[in-house]
Amino acid sequence: MTNDVSDWWRTRIIDMEPGRIELRGTPVQELIGNRSFAEMIWLMVMGEEIKGPRAALFEAALVAAVDHGPQAPSIAASRMAITCGIGLNNAMATGLNMLGDVHGGAGEQAVAMYHHVERAGPEGLAGALGTWRAEHGPYLPGFGHRFHKPTDPRAPRLLQLVDECAETGGVPGAYAQIGRAIEAHLADERGKPVPMNIDGATAVIYAELGCPAPLARGFFCLSRSVGILAHAWEQTEQGGRNKGPTPPGYRWTFDG
Repeated sequence: MTNDVSDWWRTRIIDMEPGRIELRGTPVQELIGNRSFAEMIWLMVMGEEIKGPRAALFEAALVAAVDHGPQAPSIAASRMAITCGIGLNNAMATGLNMLGDVHGGAGEQAVAMYHHVERAGPEGLAGALGTWRAEHGPYLPGFGHRFHKPTDPRAPRLLQLVDECAETGGVPGAYAQIGRAIEAHLADERGKPVPMNIDGATAVIYAELGCPAPLARGFFCLSRSVGILAHAWEQTEQGGRNKGPTPPGYRWTFDG
């Protein structure tokens, strides 16, 4: 039983009364103009400050995943939704609701996989990947890309920034080593490059920063919402009515 109606909701995030707003214990007017948006996201979600190279690394991960074009289901859905006559907020919700275990979940899965490999130690990589596949299937989240071959242009830059942050002591650098070891293992296994993709690279950053795996997906959703908004607004300006996934001259395959 609660002692008072106020106990129905309990939070350490915000406290306020008329004329006063405090976020994580700091007056909002002291945060405005003194925190970047990325720093504010971290403070709100993680409950602690992030500064310097760590903050720059977090922001780089958010920037890298904002968009992947209208072929991405989340983006396509938002654009189609706009042509149905709904508003930007509804179109954004439509796009965000497309982010599931397959489209949007690989970053969370990759963080979990990196932790699994870490527990096995440097000599246990092959065995750790084997047990991961036995439980989760042959696909290793965060590696390979159906479009960007042989390299996802975002991954090398993100890993470079991890290395630079590690040199300052901002992050340990261990997960970047794990990611590169998995990439090398896959190349030997397949006989061709299987490069780290955006999900694998941002997962390295989130693991380095100490984020729980589910938050890797949450931060990806925040990042991709920028692209969803951009495309929804562009489609609003372009117009169009009831646009489906293909031009009307194309038909589906009937199996009956």
